[in-house]
Amino acid sequence: MGRTSRPSRRRTSISSISLGFLVLLAAAVCTKAGKAIVSRQFVEMTRTRVEGLLAAFPKLMNTGKQHTFVETESVRYVYQPLEKLYMVLITTKNSNILEDLETLRLFSRVIPEYCRVLEEGEISQHCFDLIFAFDEIVALGYRENVNLAQIRTFTEMDSHEEKVFRAVRETQEREAKAEMRRKAKELQQARRDAERAGKKAPGFGGFGSSGMSNVNPATIITDSFVEPEKPKVAPAPVRPSSSSKALKLGAKGKEVDNFVDKLKSEGEHVIAPGLGRKSSDVSKVLQPPINTESIHMRIEEKISLSCGRDGGLQNMEVLGMISLRVGDEKNGRIRLHVSNNDKKGAQMQTHPNVDKKLFSSDSVIGLKNPDKSFPLNSDVGVLKWRLQSTDESVIPLTINCWPSEAGSSCDVNIEYELQEEELELNDVVITIPVPSGVGAPLIGDLDGEYRHDTRRNILEWCLPVIDANNKSGSLEFSIAGQPNDFFPVNVCFVSKRSYCDIQVAKVTLVEGDGQVKFSTETSFISDKYEIL
Repeated sequence: MGRTSRPSRRRTSISSISLGFLVLLAAAVCTKAGKAIVSRQFVEMTRTRVEGLLAAFPKLMNTGKQHTFVETESVRYVYQPLEKLYMVLITTKNSNILEDLETLRLFSRVIPEYCRVLEEGEISQHCFDLIFAFDEIVALGYRENVNLAQIRTFTEMDSHEEKVFRAVRETQEREAKAEMRRKAKELQQARRDAERAGKKAPGFGGFGSSGMSNVNPATIITDSFVEPEKPKVAPAPVRPSSSSKALKLGAKGKEVDNFVDKLKSEGEHVIAPGLGRKSSDVSKVLQPPINTESIHMRIEEKISLSCGRDGGLQNMEVLGMISLRVGDEKNGRIRLHVSNNDKKGAQMQTHPNVDKKLFSSDSVIGLKNPDKSFPLNSDVGVLKWRLQSTDESVIPLTINCWPSEAGSSCDVNIEYELQEEELELNDVVITIPVPSGVGAPLIGDLDGEYRHDTRRNILEWCLPVIDANNKSGSLEFSIAGQPNDFFPVNVCFVSKRSYCDIQVAKVTLVEGDGQVKFSTETSFISDKYEIL
């Protein structure tokens, strides 16, 4: 009961009100005892006045006689029984009774549109819907020229602008979550690099940058040598009860843990950098050698790929980098002999302080000034490469998704095929979006395993290994939905083999032909791999 601030679509001019031609004062649904359940006043009336009029209404009716209206000295009640309730219109005595009866019938037809049963509890539950509908029938006491279908349309108010706003907001939320996950990956990687180096993570810029984990391969490396400070071995500080600036400077790992814990508490599945799987699983695949040599190299590649659902490669980009780490000062003056078996046309670029003529002629990475040494105990990006193509023949792993409607549901067939048979892809996860609120998919033929995530509304097809012996496979499932519901399909994987097949064959000293022992860590991961 009571008034609402929602405006009506149209308003009668104030001049007509001042002339005394006001017709409808209020519309209400009440019990047979006169208790108001919902009431809408179309003129200025106090709650006490409305409740008094409705309370007097049952006492004015003549028992045993059927009427549609009853009058007092000041107002007229036009009513219609609704099982145990009454639909009542309170009008002035000079109103047109025929028009009042027609308006009453429209009010009575509106109520079943919103209430399944004509009971007090159901009316109360949908009171605001009824008030909004009443406002469409009467404006400032006068009947509007509307029918039931128009009232339904006006109250629904399906707004295209609202749909656009909601779609934009959902997109922004998804982008924000993706950015949060990306930041978490970077922080975790920075902490791992710092733990591996035995000191806090090195900053950006200079020849002492930490390579591909912290620097985008497309970033131009500055043309300056910065000899990093050697790490100092110090005992672990005891955490006092009070905070201090020194503790804040050294609390990066704790901040990372708190940030990741916050993501997990919000329901986000925090994963290792660039991979769609748990960190423990990644460590098994990309675990660095236990006994790394004093000269250690990381060869890292990331692929970004977008394909159309009907075939065709929209864009593919592979970014790679060789990072060098020298742990012994006597091995600082060295040269790297690169074995380039790339046949796909990758464009290569060396660090500005590397002798480009030597690399162009002999594929050897050495400093312009052979008397200088590589920085110690720091990951140094010495060579990077980039491959961009729209040629379908260079796609390492093709994915075909075929959804087809079958009545009210969809039958989905999805298959993969490894085109680069030299590769071995590990921990492959193919993620297919599925409609929400329709239950779990019915799985048919399946190679590998699957997981249905009801919170994110995705189906994950998990394959431990894809190689030349397991180069193709398929998954079939059925679920309610439309063909467009199952795109985009995302793929993530990790491999210990280089896609462009660029390796370091040997390492030699600048003075003399003696070879130096070295260790290598190779990884090829999917940064973005989707079928749109």
